[in-house]
Amino acid sequence: MQLVEELTSLLGVSIIITNIRFALSGVAIGAGWQTTVAYMNFGSYFFFGIPLGLFLGFILDMGVKGIWSGMVLGASMQCFLLLMMVSRTNWNDEANIAGDRIIHWGGDILNKDHDEERSKEQFKRPS
Repeated sequence: MQLVEELTSLLGVSIIITNIRFALSGVAIGAGWQTTVAYMNFGSYFFFGIPLGLFLGFILDMGVKGIWSGMVLGASMQCFLLLMMVSRTNWNDEANIAGDRIIHWGGDILNKDHDEERSKEQFKRPS
């Protein structure tokens, strides 16, 4: 029972960090940076989280709490890296790149004036 009490706060932190990490990963993957996210994931866990967890768990004799702390710190590192990447991105440029790809593959991008006219027609009251 004592171990459960000790690990409860770590569970809460783990849930929060994991949810933020998944949201940021989704943004990055949606932007087309799958390879970068994969390398960040691999590096954060295999070069940082797991060695730190083993060090805390076995060398410092923290046991399960140390191993789990290492994994949470690995996820935190990935979360931090993703946050830096997403926050430094110029999303207007990314939108322009996406628009160029749509046009390149034969799609149509409606201009602003056409969008306004269409939305006015859509919300007209029937006579």
